[in-house]
Amino acid sequence: MIEEGKPAPNFELTSDSGETVSLADLRGKPVVLYFYPKDDTPGCTKEACAFRDNLPKFGAMDAVILGVSKDSLDSHAGFIKKYDLNFTLLSDEDLKVNNLYGTWVEKENYGKKYWGTERSTFVIGRDGKIKKVFRKVKVDGHETEVLEALS
Repeated sequence: MIEEGKPAPNFELTSDSGETVSLADLRGKPVVLYFYPKDDTPGCTKEACAFRDNLPKFGAMDAVILGVSKDSLDSHAGFIKKYDLNFTLLSDEDLKVNNLYGTWVEKENYGKKYWGTERSTFVIGRDGKIKKVFRKVKVDGHETEVLEALS
């Protein structure tokens, strides 16, 4: 279980640009690591666009935004192009990082159980420690909560 004040588990994932992104390489910058269920779906699009629209505010804090889903790099490329997203999306097709952060969970909808990504955000401080954990995120206003957690 990921806890505030503890070191953020390191990982490496491939980004939408094809580069390997390592959390360790971002030490010294605040990181907003957010996990979302699926590219180009209503809630995920709204969340991504809210981060996009507020990127100058995150940039003023020197924060890096990383979106993670199990979607492929091709899916990410389409999502980025369609909504003009201006931050990095990471592909976690094998769910290693979802499992590392405890976001791949059993869910239930209309009595049907299935496995999926729990919309979650982890604010990681410059020191590499978890500053704030948001689980079961409600999209509306979430970017404001994250900005407050960074300040």
